[in-house]
Amino acid sequence: MKSSPWWKEATIYQIYPRSFFDSNGDGEGDLQGITSKLQYVQELGVDAIWLSPFYTSPNKDGGYDVADPRDVDPRFGNLDDAKKLIEVAHSLGLKVLVDVVPNHFSDQHVWFQQALKAGRGSPERARFHFYDANEDGTPPNNWISLFGGPSWTQVEDGQYYLHLFDSSQPDLNWENPEVASDYEVTLRFWLDLGVDGFRIDVAHGLVKENLLTDHPDPQGISDALRLDVSMDPEIRYALLPTVPYFDRQGVHEIYRKWRKLFDSYKDREIMAVAEAWVHPPVNATRYVRSDELHQVFNFDLLDAPFKADFLYGVVTRSIELMDSVGALPTWALSNHDSPRVASRVGEVQARALALFVMALPGSCYVFAGQELGLPDGEIPDSSRQDPIYFRTNGAQKGRDGARVPLPWSGETAPFGFTTGKPWLPLTDKWKELTIEKQSADPKSTLNLYRSALKLRADHLTTQGSITWLESPEHGEKSSSLLAVRRGNVSIYMNLSDSPIEVEITGKLLIMSAGTVDGRDGKMTIPAVSTIWVHH
Repeated sequence: MKSSPWWKEATIYQIYPRSFFDSNGDGEGDLQGITSKLQYVQELGVDAIWLSPFYTSPNKDGGYDVADPRDVDPRFGNLDDAKKLIEVAHSLGLKVLVDVVPNHFSDQHVWFQQALKAGRGSPERARFHFYDANEDGTPPNNWISLFGGPSWTQVEDGQYYLHLFDSSQPDLNWENPEVASDYEVTLRFWLDLGVDGFRIDVAHGLVKENLLTDHPDPQGISDALRLDVSMDPEIRYALLPTVPYFDRQGVHEIYRKWRKLFDSYKDREIMAVAEAWVHPPVNATRYVRSDELHQVFNFDLLDAPFKADFLYGVVTRSIELMDSVGALPTWALSNHDSPRVASRVGEVQARALALFVMALPGSCYVFAGQELGLPDGEIPDSSRQDPIYFRTNGAQKGRDGARVPLPWSGETAPFGFTTGKPWLPLTDKWKELTIEKQSADPKSTLNLYRSALKLRADHLTTQGSITWLESPEHGEKSSSLLAVRRGNVSIYMNLSDSPIEVEITGKLLIMSAGTVDGRDGKMTIPAVSTIWVHH
């Protein structure tokens, strides 16, 4: 049964266009390539696709440096290709979300080029954050870019402009009404082209405060905000509330206006999901109040250890927080900015965790390749392209490992992704992980996802919240067992390295690994595995 509205408990498949499928042999994925493989996506059992940026861009940051948010970059095709993709997706019953990047533009955007020419105090510079240098010539404050190095770059006349990310990505000044008006044009452009909603990049970052004030630990907050940088959780969570450029109150006024725009499309269910990693976590609920956005990403699983107590805390907190504003949580184990879950917690653990998460109330986001159990790619430094790698002089490897192209078929790299040289290298070790190989293997990760998503739609969506059966605060079977009941299905995840016997009867719907032994009203759950049982 489908939820209403469509997005409420949807499974949304994230496609990084450059890495999905290359239709013309230039080594990079493109819109025609995506369109040609949408049948595969539909057969996976998802409800929607989310496309990372494919707009006109010099590609200094994987397309998130947008030079024209209302056109397609030639490397991906053209606007006709975008229209065709949307039409084919809709014909297959798939909704389409596109990324928007309202925090910054590329330095190649016409506005920024005008600002450089116009000079100090001009209306053109007022669209960005230009400030004079300090008396000693240093930047206006000591902030560190999330990509490493200063957050400020000096232009020829001596002023500095703010960029929270790469120097090629000047931050927009959302206190300027021109910025808000222009972005509404962009939103309407894509909605009128047929998209069903948006993923909002850096949604919590549009409004800045204390722009002329130093921070006591600028490198610390920069590292704390990066999921690909290892940090003690207590240190991370102590630093995050001190960030002066994220989660300011002013962002909510922006999204109230956007919500009115979305709701003006009376004949369609438009949705938007905020990329907003905020602390304390209760602040995330503000983004999904009834007059703001529809969903907010839950990032806690992206760096969660495979431990029962931690996962219990994440799940419980997420459900309770969202319920306080009448919303449902979102669940994501991987994305284009974080290490792939199979590399982070282990391949077998990733299967168990995915099966557990798919049973929970809310929307699931699946990053392309996650359904194959792909680990991070093996990339020599000579092939790296992430600006993080270059801005930190190689100290941080960046996010390329999660962005390696998908392996489709064949015995050797690049496994049918392209007839040319792939933009990032694939390893020959992936020959058992191709879509072709896994489609033919009933026990593959791909077929686990296909089966689980069908069972999820048949038995779990629309079934309300969960009741805990086993957790650090429920039951007493094991400190390494998490179990919930939702509707007529019980879900058990054994996080330990040994089998666990539980008292349970019913029909075994699916298991992530091993063999389940059931008799005399009991079932033995294999080590590191999740099962669903229908009563």
